[in-house]
Amino acid sequence: MQTGELVSTTLNLRVGDRVEVRNPEEILATLDENGTLDAMPFMPEMLHYCGRQFTVGKVAHKTCDTISGTGIRRMDNAVHLTGVRCNGRDHDGCQAACLIYWKTAWLKKVEPVIGSDGVIEDTGPTARGVEAPGADRLLPLLVIGSRRPPAEDGATVYACQATELVRATPQRLPYRQMSQYVQDVRSGNAGIWWVLRAFLVGIFNRAQDHSTRRLPPRLWFRGGLRWGFLKGTATKTPTRHVGLQPGDLVRVRSKAEIVATLDANLKNRGMGFDAEMARFCGKTARVLRRVDNIVDERTGRMLVMKNPCIVLDGVVCEGAYNASCPRAITSYWREIWLERIEEPG
Repeated sequence: MQTGELVSTTLNLRVGDRVEVRNPEEILATLDENGTLDAMPFMPEMLHYCGRQFTVGKVAHKTCDTISGTGIRRMDNAVHLTGVRCNGRDHDGCQAACLIYWKTAWLKKVEPVIGSDGVIEDTGPTARGVEAPGADRLLPLLVIGSRRPPAEDGATVYACQATELVRATPQRLPYRQMSQYVQDVRSGNAGIWWVLRAFLVGIFNRAQDHSTRRLPPRLWFRGGLRWGFLKGTATKTPTRHVGLQPGDLVRVRSKAEIVATLDANLKNRGMGFDAEMARFCGKTARVLRRVDNIVDERTGRMLVMKNPCIVLDGVVCEGAYNASCPRAITSYWREIWLERIEEPG
């Protein structure tokens, strides 16, 4: 049973607010026997941040459902902190690098500390959080909570914020509910025009879905395709291995080139490509890392990549066409979608 004064804490945070992650003893008081608050796990990787101060990057009042595909779901009393992603250390090296959810009960609002150079300082302990007071009591609970019972074949099954997201957001958020867009603007998550575009794209996509269910194909607009108008045609998706490495400068190929590598489900060898990713077509970026394994948020099993999976520096889903979702999921790229280019000069 969740007890304690901190459970009901509401900070009314906005983008740019300065917060400090509470100490392990305070966080422990908010968690149930499974190491969760409102079904949202406090993961072992998060202990490292106890006592440190960060800036609120986004208010996580909603999130997209990438597990069961139910759309946007409501989240209460949570934020994302700027640059704070899961390193997967306690999930056997998962490389998904998900943006961490922080329930406001785990934070306290503080005044920023300005250094002599006029820059906000990252204060607090920099060592691993297990050295913080109370961490020795909290860590075992978190480690137990990071695993589910093994699969029938004996494989390890993990639990994390991504695998538990649907349980932590039991209420769907209809795209017609205007209060979510008002909160997007008031919280500082997005500007008015950004939010308006996301809303109009949502209306268009639902109109397209409705037409493909109710109308004959000859009356479908642009073939009934959703915004972005992506249509994969490959019967056997091609692959290419060029050995991209961190630091390489690449250009994202054109939409036409990428679509030619996709099947009818907009996938290449099981990896999806969507309208959010198409926004980066023609742009340049540096390879941040190669991904070898990630936890499958649907099953909790560790997935090992059979084909190269590339992450580009600074390229994440921005929610431009998905109700301004603030989740900022890392985009994964096949090497065949990228081309290495010469360094400037």
